[in-house]
Amino acid sequence: MIRVFLLDDHEVVRRGLVDLLQSGGDIEVVGESGSAQEAARRIPALRPDVAILDARLPDGNGIDVCRDVRAVDSSIRGLILTSYEDDEALFAAIMAGASGYVLKQIRGTDLVDAVRRVAQGQSLLDPAVTQRVLERIRNGVEQPRELAALTDQERRILEFVAEGLTNREIANRMFLAEKTVKNYVSSMLAKLGLERRTQAAVLATRLLGELPH
Repeated sequence: MIRVFLLDDHEVVRRGLVDLLQSGGDIEVVGESGSAQEAARRIPALRPDVAILDARLPDGNGIDVCRDVRAVDSSIRGLILTSYEDDEALFAAIMAGASGYVLKQIRGTDLVDAVRRVAQGQSLLDPAVTQRVLERIRNGVEQPRELAALTDQERRILEFVAEGLTNREIANRMFLAEKTVKNYVSSMLAKLGLERRTQAAVLATRLLGELPH
């Protein structure tokens, strides 16, 4: 039996997914939650094979839950379920160690198949996209000297951006107003000569990776 934990803030969606997943007879839903914080606590204790994680929740997001859970137990595989397809979320999912990133518009039978494949250790992330992200991390953006222009606050925010945190989450970590963080991010991107958070995350990941451990 494939053990699955389900995180989605809509109870009707969870009920439908439970019925769908368990209809094949080889998948058992061992736990469910509508809260990111609760899920991050319960999943490591339940040790499911696969955690299906809604990307956006009222108290957080499934990508952060995936990162936190895999930091405790890397054998638990994360499958991010989202209504939105964007580069930043995909990048963050890859960095969080997710095995898959699927849209909620997916057909039911395809989702069941996705769970089975992830449970077997396969990655559902498009190999071409993953390769492109990994290459960008390795090669980076050749502007390390630009970092000298950043303030200490902007450097810290750059690190948080590399972890895939949202402005609101960064604001909570740094005890700043969300608007202040947004201004810092804009200033940081301008100094780095970048247009998008994803580019900043790639640059930060490369530079942090080069630091001696």
